[in-house]
Amino acid sequence: MSDKMLQFVRQGREMPEKRAVKQRREDFREIYDAFTPAAAQTQASRCSQCGVPFCQIHCPLSNNIPDWLMLTANDRLEEAYELSQATNNFPEICGRICPQDRLCEGKCVIQQSGHGTVTIGSVEKYITDTAWEKGWVKPARPQHELAESVAIIGAGPGGLAAAEQLRRKGYQVHVYDRYDRAGGLLVYGIPGFKLEKSVVERRVDLLEQSGIHFHLGQDIGGKVSFADIRNKHDAVLIATGVYQARDLSLPGSELRNILPALYYLTEANRKDLGIASDHMSDELNAKGKNVVVIGGGDTAMDCVRTAVRQGAKSVKCLYRRDKNNMPGSEREVQNAEEEGVEFVWLSAPEAFVGDEVVREVLASKVHLGIADASGRQVPQIVPDSREAIPADLVIKALGFEPENLPKLFDEKDLEVSRYGTLQVDDATMMTALDGVFAAGDIVRGASLVVWAIKDARDAAEQMHAFIKNKNTAAA
Repeated sequence: MSDKMLQFVRQGREMPEKRAVKQRREDFREIYDAFTPAAAQTQASRCSQCGVPFCQIHCPLSNNIPDWLMLTANDRLEEAYELSQATNNFPEICGRICPQDRLCEGKCVIQQSGHGTVTIGSVEKYITDTAWEKGWVKPARPQHELAESVAIIGAGPGGLAAAEQLRRKGYQVHVYDRYDRAGGLLVYGIPGFKLEKSVVERRVDLLEQSGIHFHLGQDIGGKVSFADIRNKHDAVLIATGVYQARDLSLPGSELRNILPALYYLTEANRKDLGIASDHMSDELNAKGKNVVVIGGGDTAMDCVRTAVRQGAKSVKCLYRRDKNNMPGSEREVQNAEEEGVEFVWLSAPEAFVGDEVVREVLASKVHLGIADASGRQVPQIVPDSREAIPADLVIKALGFEPENLPKLFDEKDLEVSRYGTLQVDDATMMTALDGVFAAGDIVRGASLVVWAIKDARDAAEQMHAFIKNKNTAAA
């Protein structure tokens, strides 16, 4: 083992510097500065090189974290990058947006011993950003071109990961997406202060350079039929994600300025991309308004922090459980609090009040009762605790559900679960339709980008095996 490792007993945990709160509230740039080479090496050297690396075990992609930390500590960055990208198609993206506090860093052995976790995500970001600067990141160039073509429906992280894996094998890869640019939620859902758009755009450009064909603005099930896509290609992967917002039907829900989170975030991201009007509609602009966001996940954090940057008068986040039970990243909650967001814990909205336009949210206090079968305490309304919270804009960030794909694709034989997700064979990842596979959120439900990448890489292997077997049978 390198004598530069196990420095956690001498070096404390440090994250890259954050930009000043006043400065970052005024724009959509990422809030963390980059590690200097010396800082990255120092933080990487804190790794204890565990015999059983729990960071790797708890990473959905099984990233070889201890080894690329050791390589970074020894200033062998090109090797560190090669190791990092071997298991992850988008390490620079995961380094920015993965909830490391719930995954690799949260399971770090030295964290459990009280020394503070290794800053795995920030080092991962540093490694790949350096690789881009040095020109080490190259497009996939297959050794042999194959005649067979594959279609991927959905240009989000899962679809893009599968596209790259299949292109590496030599397939003619065609990606179809309803939006005007590739990236899915990486572009239109996640704000720039967590993931600047240029980071996604350069990755998509690289995929195009590798020979992947993008068909954007294609609404499958609309002008382009699913049957046509299926007939054109040797195999199809459905990686559409889940976009249908969960709703909260309360008295007053018909009032104006009550919006689903993705609608709000998409328009804010379009403006950040420079493809929306400089004069956002009053409904979508938080400037000068009392904003209330309902929900406790990372999407809610994206909404509250976007509203801050739009110049909201006040921003409150209502969540029916307490801070310890919040599903969102602790790091994101901390960033939101620093930026002036007020969290109203143990609060459940019960009605919206206004005259055509919402003016108040009526919410009651909540008591956490005994745990249910899932192990989580059940929220119970405290009698006679209702209060009125001023609100000129209400954003519902309650999670996402799958669209009705059998209906949308006019394909009744696509089987779905009771949750509306596509059902696939656990071993082959194939749907009930021969040669049609599915991966990511459309199968597992709303989840993390890193899980979408993992599922897509697995699906790409299964599609490859399917096409090979079909060719062998036809020979």
